[in-house]
Order: sequence, then C-alpha cells, then structure tokens
Amino acid sequence: MSVSELAEKIETSGIDIIRELMKIGIMANLNQQVDYNTAAKVAEALGWETNEALAEGRQPEDNFESRRLENDADPDSRQRPPVITIMGHVDHGKTKLLDSIRSENVAEGEAGGITQHIGAYQVDTHGRKLTFLDTPGHEAFTAMRARGAQATDIAVLVVAADDGVMPTTREAIAHIRSASVPLVVAVNKIDLPSANPDRVKQQLSETGVMPEEWGGDVPFVEVSAKERMGLDDLLEVLLLVADVNELRANPDKPATGVVIEARVDSSRGPIATLLVQSGTLNLRDVVVAGSTYGRIKAMFDDRGKRVRRAGPSTPVEILGLMEVPQAGDSFLVYEDEKVARQLAEQRMATRRVESLNENRPVKLTELYDQVKEGKTAELRVILKADVQGSLGAIQNALLKLNETIDEGVTLSVQLAATGMISESDINLASTTRSIVIGFNVRPDVAAKRAADTAGIDVRFYTIIYDLLDEVKAAMTGLLAPIFEDVTDGYAEVRDTFKLPSNDVVAGMYVLDGKIVRSSRARVLRSGTVVFEGGIKSLKRFKDDVREVAAGYECGLGLDGFNDLQVGDQIEFLHREEVART
Repeated sequence: MSVSELAEKIETSGIDIIRELMKIGIMANLNQQVDYNTAAKVAEALGWETNEALAEGRQPEDNFESRRLENDADPDSRQRPPVITIMGHVDHGKTKLLDSIRSENVAEGEAGGITQHIGAYQVDTHGRKLTFLDTPGHEAFTAMRARGAQATDIAVLVVAADDGVMPTTREAIAHIRSASVPLVVAVNKIDLPSANPDRVKQQLSETGVMPEEWGGDVPFVEVSAKERMGLDDLLEVLLLVADVNELRANPDKPATGVVIEARVDSSRGPIATLLVQSGTLNLRDVVVAGSTYGRIKAMFDDRGKRVRRAGPSTPVEILGLMEVPQAGDSFLVYEDEKVARQLAEQRMATRRVESLNENRPVKLTELYDQVKEGKTAELRVILKADVQGSLGAIQNALLKLNETIDEGVTLSVQLAATGMISESDINLASTTRSIVIGFNVRPDVAAKRAADTAGIDVRFYTIIYDLLDEVKAAMTGLLAPIFEDVTDGYAEVRDTFKLPSNDVVAGMYVLDGKIVRSSRARVLRSGTVVFEGGIKSLKRFKDDVREVAAGYECGLGLDGFNDLQVGDQIEFLHREEVART
C-alpha cells in the first residue's frame, strides 16, 4: 500500500510515517508504495500490531520460501534428483568435465548434435537422475544467491592435479562455504605425467577443505575429463552425498522453483530457463516469475525436445512470459491469471522499495546497528594481501581478536587470498555483507567501479598494526554498550505549592552539583527511592531555566508525581554510555 494509505489505516499522519521510514533508511513520499515488512516495522514503531492479509484467491502456501521448507516435512514428498553446480579455476577443466559427463549420458546419434543449451541439464546414471547447472562461474553462483536463490544442493570443485590450488580456486571455496552447501572435490587431469593429487589435497587442507581419507568430511575423486577416467566414480559419490542429505520434494503440488537464466529471442519473445524445485510444472500453467507473469505456451527440456510437464529438480525452458525475469527470481504457479498479474505488480512495487532499503552494504563504522536491532554482531572480512607471508600473519592476528574480545561480537574471514582486489571479491562482499581489506594491494578498474556502485566498504593499509588497531576498534564498538547512571546534583525540598491545575511543585535548594532540565529526578525519602522520572518544569522566580547551580533556590515540578514533601531529597542524574575495552 502507499504511505498515505498506511497512515489512514493506523490513524496517524503521513508525516509520522515518513519520519519512521527515514529512521530505517527509506526516503519516501505520500504516494510511495511500501511492502508488508516495511509497513509492519513502521506500525510497530508507532504502537500497532500487524497481521499480513492474504490477497483474494491467494493461498497461504504461495510463499516460495515456505513451500520450499515444507518439502522435508511433507508426508507426500519423494526423493528428488540432486542439483549440482561445478565450479573452479577456468583452466582446470570445468567445461571439459561438464561436456564429458553430458556426452557420456547421451545416445551416440545425439552426441554431436546437441545445439540446445539452456544453462542446465540432466544425466542418468545407475537408474537415477542428476541435474547439473552450467553457470559461468562463481560470480554468477553468488549473484543468484544474492537474490535469495538457493538453487544448488551440491557443489563440485574442480582442481587440476598438475596446477594445484589457484587464487580463483580459493575464491570458489569461499563462495561455496558462504552458500553452506556440501562440497565434493574433483581432482582433474590425473592422466598427465606432472599430476600430483597429493599436493592438491595438501593445499586444500591448508584452506580448511580436509579430504575424507585424512579424517575430514570432503570426498575427493580423481578424474580425467579428457580421457573420461573416473567419471562413474564421481557420479556415484554425488549420488551418495545426495542420499546423505535426503533431498525430497512433493511432485503433486503446484510448481515452485527458481529462474536459472533468461533472455529475449527476436522471434519468440522472452525465454526463461526454470529449475523446478517442488511440485510439477505443466504446459498452460500460469507462472509468476519475479515481477513478471504469463501462461506457458511451450516448454522444452535440456535436449530441445518439447515436453508437457516437468517434476522436481528438472530444468526446462519456457515461452509465454510477458517480460524477461532476472536470474535468481523465484517462480510460482497460479490457477487465476488475474491473481498472478496482481502478485507480479505487487512484487514490482516491493522490489522498488527493497532497492532503497534491502541488501544495503555493511560499513565498518555502522556494524553496531546490528546489535541495536538484537542481531548477532558479526564482522565479516574479505582479506587480500600482496604476498602469502603477510596474508597468513594478518589472518591469524585477526582471528586472535575473537579471543581477546570476550563477548557480543565475532570476526570471520570469508576469503583470504593474495593479489589485487577483483570484481569477484566485491561480488562476494555484497552477498555476504562483508568489508574488504587490502594490505599493500589496490582494486582493479572493474572492482573499483563495482565497489562504488554497490557501496562496499573497501579499506587499504600498508602497516599491519594500523589494520589490526582499526578492526579491533570496530569490534569493540560492536559490543552492546554499558550505560551507567551519572549524578548531576542533589537538592532538598524546602516547601511545596499546589497549582490551580492540581499539580504540586516544590521550592528547592540545590545542595550539590546542579539541576539540569534534561536530567532524570530520583526522589529519596528517608533514603528510600519513592519516585524516578522526568522533570516537568524548572523555574527561577517566574522564568523557565535550563539548569540551576548549587547554592541557588528554584521551583521544580515532576512529570507524573505530586506527592512531594518537605524534607525530601532529590537526586538528579543522566545515563551515560561507558566505552567497552
């Protein structure tokens, strides 16, 4: 609804609504649309309790996230194929591995004729299906996650046995960890004479990726995409990991899922690749994808073959949407096209509000806001340095700060790598709400532009002690503050007077310190506190004053307390924040 409509609903002025919106970082006018979550925050700040109303014809389970989370608890859910993303350094054989897995599972007559590429495909192995997402790299993987799309069940990290762990490999690990998905390592190119799989395991173990045979929890599979060695072993491990994670979905519900990619075709119009995550998608279904909608006119599988239905974990390409959705958008199926259009328009309005408010980058100087909102205070850092020696020393020193600062805040290093600050680092910082710290390194042109656009906090240091001191100061500032009562002064009641308004005021003599108009007053009678509250009026003779010093007389009225008696002592105090150390 609009700001003016919200003001009418909660019986207040539009100015009050705008003032509360400004407090949470939204600049709006009376005609600005606000979503339910934003309206709820404003209403609660103004003393109202809210409940979200369902649009006519809308069903409670139409919330994409709630549908997805209900799959595990649904008694009608059944096992579904795992969705797998392959990531890694560009020269380590990721594309070749994808092609080898795909061609191994395609009939001979079709192997050379696959021209339909929709960014995702399914393969059959051991009588079961696996779905692979062919993303351009971890930047796209993270960009989708930034839009709330948890499309991946398992991540495969490809590392060349002859080359070992590269900076891009470390970045991919950071992106996988931030997504909290199971990891399988494929050690590729083992057919080469220079291959050294043990060195790869050693390097990955140093980054925290510990092989199963070394007591860790990450399966390592040796493969050769070129020679087609170890592919069956890799597929078996992926099925095993899927079984351990018990991936399930109910195919008998309206479909929900995520948009993998989308484009405009000059002859066919908007085309979207959808990954069905729950339910079954049928031809002629009405779909809402992000902030657009449409009825499915045609549907194709990963081989370009027309299909009429698609179950859980199945990727399909559809025609019929009014506009092109964004990668990472969720999609839902509706029976009523009118309701679908209303929801698409509502999402468009919500997205406009969120663009002003949501995913605002974290600043080192602003992280304490998380504590005030009752959230866990976590300082996430992406660390880039010029040499490995400096990188290790700084990372260890930063993590030791968690031991010296005892409560309320933690520091976590999302990525530590050598080399200049890249656009990929900025993308990761945007998704994980991290700050970027560069030690003797600077960003390249693309990274600088991306950081400026996204508002990412990037800090540069050349002295390690300056870096540690500033981060420690930020962490100290993140701790919940300690407030202490500080006494401004004492006064004694010498006489009392009753005003025509029935308020009682006291004639006071200031014994010590001073009375400040903004102070709180604590009434002491025989050493016992009988009242604590604000000052309503403070006068010298007939004039209102801001403060009265020791040795002077004054008149005082208290807010909500008329039982002042001669002989009462009043302590005047204010609360002061004490710096944490």
